[in-house]
This record gives sequence, C-alpha cells and structure tokens, in this order.
Amino acid sequence: MSFRISVGGAAADAVRAAVPQLVADRIASGITAQDGALWGPAAEDEASKRLGWTEAVAVSRPLVEEIVALRDELRAAGVDHIVLAGMGGSSLAPEVITRTVGAHLTVLDSTDPGQVRAALADRLATSALVVSSKSGSTVETDSQRRVYEQAFRDADIDPAGRIIVVTDPGSPLDASAREAGYRVFNADPNVGGRYSALTAFGLVPSGLAGVDIAEILDEAETIELSLAVDTDENPGLILGAAIAAASPRRDKLAIVADGTHIVGFADWAEQLIAESTGKEGTGILPVVLELGAPELAAPPADLQVVRLVDDAGDEVFPHDAPDEIRVSGTLGAQLLVWEYATAVAGLLLGINPFDQPDVESAKIAARGLLDQRPAPEPAAFVSNGIEVRGTPEVIGASSDLASALEVLFEELPADGYVSVQAYLDRVDHPEFAKLRDLIAARSGRPVTFGWGPRFLHSTGQFHKGGPAVGVFLQLTARTDDDLEIPERPFTFGELIAAQASGDASVLAAHGRPVLTLTLTDPATQLASIVDALG
Repeated sequence: MSFRISVGGAAADAVRAAVPQLVADRIASGITAQDGALWGPAAEDEASKRLGWTEAVAVSRPLVEEIVALRDELRAAGVDHIVLAGMGGSSLAPEVITRTVGAHLTVLDSTDPGQVRAALADRLATSALVVSSKSGSTVETDSQRRVYEQAFRDADIDPAGRIIVVTDPGSPLDASAREAGYRVFNADPNVGGRYSALTAFGLVPSGLAGVDIAEILDEAETIELSLAVDTDENPGLILGAAIAAASPRRDKLAIVADGTHIVGFADWAEQLIAESTGKEGTGILPVVLELGAPELAAPPADLQVVRLVDDAGDEVFPHDAPDEIRVSGTLGAQLLVWEYATAVAGLLLGINPFDQPDVESAKIAARGLLDQRPAPEPAAFVSNGIEVRGTPEVIGASSDLASALEVLFEELPADGYVSVQAYLDRVDHPEFAKLRDLIAARSGRPVTFGWGPRFLHSTGQFHKGGPAVGVFLQLTARTDDDLEIPERPFTFGELIAAQASGDASVLAAHGRPVLTLTLTDPATQLASIVDALG
C-alpha cells in the first residue's frame, strides 16, 4: 500500500467528527475538480488558479524524457554536479527527493556570503546550476544566478551550457533566460510554489541529480484515486481533519521522523503547512522534532504529534493507538497526500490555503533597507562580543545576554512558542541547530528553528500572519569576507543583513517580541549563548 495512516486520541475524535461532513460536502472530489469556490468567495479567485497540483502527475509525465535526456547530455559533457538555486518549496522538495534516494544535490538556498562562496568553489568545472523561481524575480535566486554566471565566465565556461531555468511561462526570468540561450523548463502556472513538488520545480533538479523521477510520479499515481473519492477512507480527508479539526484546537503540529526511509520530509511539510495555514490570526504551526526532543516527553495540550514511520499499520483507529497520528508510505504518495490534507486543513480553518499575504511584507522591508542603506542601529549593549538588540519590551529590562534571554522567555504566553531564526551559514555552522532543544527544555514550550533567509518563504508567513503568541530569537553575523553580486548595488552580506533587519522590523510592527544577537565570531560564540541559557 502506498500510504497508511493511524490516528488516536484527540486526532481520532477530530476525524470521526469532521470527515463525515467533508464526505457529504464532496470536498475531495471538489478539490480534484479544481473547484476554487470550496474555500469561500474571498478565496475563490486565488484558489481557482492554484489547484493545478491535483493533476501534476499527468502534466509532469512528458517532462521525464526531456529531463533524462538533458541529464545524459550534461554527463556526456563531463557535468556531474548539480547545484540548485531556489527558495522555499522550490528547494525543499528537491532536497527531500534527492536525500531520500541518496542522489547528490547542492542546495543553495541562502544569501550568506560564506555559504554562496563555498558552493561556487565546489567543482565549478563540472557543475550545472538550476535556477528555480516561480515569479522569476526572487531576489535570492537572481543574486545566485548572477554570481554563477560571472564565475562560469571567469573560468572560460559558457553559462549557456551550464544554467538551466525553471520558472512560470511569461515571467521576467523566462524571457531573459531564453534570450541568454539557457535551457528553460516552464512549470504549470496554476500551481503555487509550496504545492509544486511533483511539477518541474521538484522534478528538474532531482532528475538532473540522478533520481528516477518516473518512479516518484508512479508512487503518487497509486494514491490519486483514493484522494479523489468522497469516502471515509480518503487519506487526505483523514489527515487534514486530524491536524486541523481537534476540539479544543491544537494549533501546533510536532512532525517527527520516527524511523522512516524518507529523509528531510518534515522540513518540506513545515513550509507547506505553515505558509498555507498561518494567516488571519489562525493557523497550524509545524514544529520539526527529532527523537528525544523535550516536547515529546510530555507533549503540551496544544501540540499534536505526527510521526513519519515505515509502517503505520492497516487500521485507521488501532485499539492501542496513542494520542498521535502515524503515517507511512512512499515518497511520491506522501507528497500528494500532504498537499490534499493541507488544502482540507485550510477549509476547516476557514482560510485560503493558497495565498501568502504576509510574506511580501518582509521582502518590502528588506528592499527598503537596501535602497536607503541606513546606518546600522546601535547595539543596546555588547555581551561577550555579541551585539544585542531587540524590541523595547525585551531590551528595556536587560543588562547582559543571560538577562535578555530571560526577559524574552518571560514574554512567552502560556500557549506560545519560541522561533529561533539563524541567518548564518547552515553548511559551515550546523551546530547552531542544537539551540532548539536547549531552548525547548528551558522554556517548556514548542520551539521552531529556521535557517535564514530560507524560512522567510515558509514559516515566515505563519510568524506574522498566525496567532500572536510567538517570541523570536534572531541570530545574525558580522560579515568580514563579503561577496559582490554582479551588476547589483549591494553585496550578499548587505542582502542577508537587510533580510534579517527587515523581518525583525515587520515582526516588531506586528507586536512580536524580538531579540537579535549579532555574532562577530560564530564558531566560538555559540558557547556564550549556551552558557547564557543556563
């Protein structure tokens, strides 16, 4: 069986209460028929243009032969290293697909100058770059493309033979890429970025990296009929109800990889759910957890646990099921089921799961900072070489790093969460991710961890549009070794600094407490943060 689900406790109660009505209202067949009216009149126009993912398997089939032919062509030319410049769903889907099957793909989803420079230095002579941008104007991917074009030219390599573009037809990138002679794959414009795993955005970089993408589509195809029919056994309806229909609400979803062959799936599901549901003061906050995470010892009442396993069993409601959700299945089936479930969750929450009204606000703020180039805001104080800034309610009562963290956590409501946002080189400094568990143990509340700026294209929507119960710890770094962006008036270091500052200002404008720690030596100052946490 390509997908299995079991539910217990509050999730089982939610399924029993909600699924019969979803079936009676013919929600599954309506989604499959791309009925944009399902989410209400205000959402109908947007939803009607964003349901193409329901037929992605059929639409994407003709791409397979073309992608495989290009892969063979590149390998014949000695190109065996694929780099992906993409953000949000454009990078997270290929990342989970390639990691699961063990194919190597360098995912460049950062504007940190060190991370970009390291990618450039990695086998440039045998590399090809896939530039993925639905809008064709994403500042991160545009900057990454520019620096690779220059690097290829400096190495006497024609960029036209090494750059592949995935974008919507008619986008600015579509036109400029064709003019430059780049290979272009047009994606279905009726699919939003976070629902694009089974479209060109997920398949082109994965296929070029060596994945059997026809098999991924085959796996998704096995579950299509089950998702389209209006029955109580529909896995999309069951999962959607389990994560969104509990009473009282459980608005935080712990996603745990508990012995599954799929690698990195929780990160993909995080952006899908958070960006789709976190708006109008409501939503579901995904919290990616590893085994042994503090939240799992005694899950708080507002945290629903879902485990990704390799055998969820045959029964939907096992007699001995714990108060959690368990899902298993092939990668292709999982991708499609979770897309359906997220659309169902949006309906149950009464929101439009296909827009992202608060994502653009951080982009506007960052662009304004790049245009104006204001002098950096002075640090409130410096503690162990770490510059400390923050919103008044956090900084006003702080005198050192330990007290600043203490005050931030005091701002945490009983139903709140902590968001750690690390605008750092995630390849060079993966150790910062351990702060997640430490802060969860210290605060006693769910904690999310996101690498900046990539989380801006996913959980960034929830943090600003969802319930106002989050407190935010930003980690940034001084850039001593910056990197120019060809034909742009700003550098990568200036760009990532503007993205962090812009997002902090938008969070503050929404009344969210923010503490920003600017590191001058990340390699050594992590220990200072750990010590300050006690």
